[in-house]
Amino acid sequence: MDAAQTPEVPTLLVKIFGKDRPGITAGLFDTLAAYSVDVVDIEQVVTRGRLVLCALVSQPPAGIEGDLRSTVHSWAESMKMQAEIISGHGDNRPRGLGRSLVTVLGHPLTAESTAAIAARIAKAGGNIDRIFRLAKYPVTAVEFAVSGVETEPLRTALAQDAAALGVDIAVVAAGLHRRAQRLVVMDVDSTLIQDEVIELFAAHAGCEDKVAEVTAAAMRGELDFEQSLHARVALLAGLDASVVEKVRNEIRLTPGARTLIRTLKRLGYQVGVVSGGFTQVTDDLRERLGLDFAQANTLEIVDGKLTGRVTGEIVDRAGKARLLRRFAAEAGVPLAQTVAIGDGANDLDMLNAAGLGVAFNAKPVVRQAAHTAVNFPFLDTVLYLLGITREEVEAADTHDED
Repeated sequence: MDAAQTPEVPTLLVKIFGKDRPGITAGLFDTLAAYSVDVVDIEQVVTRGRLVLCALVSQPPAGIEGDLRSTVHSWAESMKMQAEIISGHGDNRPRGLGRSLVTVLGHPLTAESTAAIAARIAKAGGNIDRIFRLAKYPVTAVEFAVSGVETEPLRTALAQDAAALGVDIAVVAAGLHRRAQRLVVMDVDSTLIQDEVIELFAAHAGCEDKVAEVTAAAMRGELDFEQSLHARVALLAGLDASVVEKVRNEIRLTPGARTLIRTLKRLGYQVGVVSGGFTQVTDDLRERLGLDFAQANTLEIVDGKLTGRVTGEIVDRAGKARLLRRFAAEAGVPLAQTVAIGDGANDLDMLNAAGLGVAFNAKPVVRQAAHTAVNFPFLDTVLYLLGITREEVEAADTHDED
C-alpha cells in the first residue's frame, strides 16, 4: 500500500513560501526527484502575489533524508524563498461524514463576520477543509468546504447568523450533482426584471392607485393571489392592445440578469421563468433572452382591447411549484438538481420544492423560509452559489468576443 492508504508510513511535508513566479513548482519537484520520493498530496495557494506551496511526499530511502532537507533549503534560498520540512506519518486524516459547501457573500466581508461563521461551523461539529475565493466584485464571495456535519443542520445553524452579520450564506451538499446539468427557474417581477408588470399596465390605464390598493389588500391576507389577480386585471378593461408593446419596451432587466442567463446557458443549464404576470411579456422575454421555458397568466384580448380577464391556467403560488416540477420533468433534471429564484410569498412553494431555493432581495418572511437569500441588487451573484467564479464568467465572455 502507498502512503495515502497506510497512516503508519512516514512522510515529509515540504512547505515553500515566497514571491510567486513561474518555475517554482517545477523547481521544487525537480529537486525532490533526485531522492526517489512519491507525491502523496499537493496544495498551492497564491494570495496577493505570495505563494504557499505544500508537497506531501513519501520518506526518502534510509540515510539520505538529511541530504534532501539540505538540498531543498539550499534550492529555496537560491530562489529567494523560504522552506519548512516537517516529518510525520501518512496523509490527511479522513474527512468526517457529511460534506457541504458554504458560500458567503459580503460587501464588504469583514473579519468579524468571517470569524463568526467559522466559529458557528465549528460549534455545529464541522471542520473547514478548504477555503476559496469565488469573486472580489461586485461582492466578495468565498466558499468553505466543510465536512463532519450534515448539510441541513449546518444550513439551519448558519441561517441564524447571516442577517445579523450582514452577509448572505448558502449551504449546499457537496458532490457530483453540483456539477451536473441543472435547471434554473426564476420569478419575473422584481426578480428577473426590476418592475411589476401589472403596475406598468395600470399606469397606461390610469388606475395605478386602485391596483396598488388591491395589491396591499392581498399582502394583508384579505385576498388570495387569484382573487387579487382578477380584481387588478379587471381594472385594465378597455385598454388598447397596443399598450403591450409599450410595456415590453418599458421593462428594465435586473442588473446581472443577462450575465446570469448567458453563463448558465454556456454551462449547459436550462433556464426558465414562471410569473404571476402575463405571457404577453414573458413570451417576449423568452425570445429575447433565449430561455428554455416560460409560463405566466394570459391577458384576454378581443377586438384589439383588453377585456379585463385572464384566460387559461392561473399561475399562482401552487402553480409556480407545479410548473417547476413540469419543467424539470421536461428537461430530464431531478428536482434535487433544480434552482428556484424569487422574491415574493407566492414564490415560497417553488423555492421550497427546488433543490436550492434562493430568495432574491425578498421580504423577511421569504428570506427566512428559503434555503438561502441574496440581498445584493445583482442577479448574477447567484452564480457564486453554484460555485462559478467571477474569473470564469469573464474568461468565457472574453473568449466569445475573440
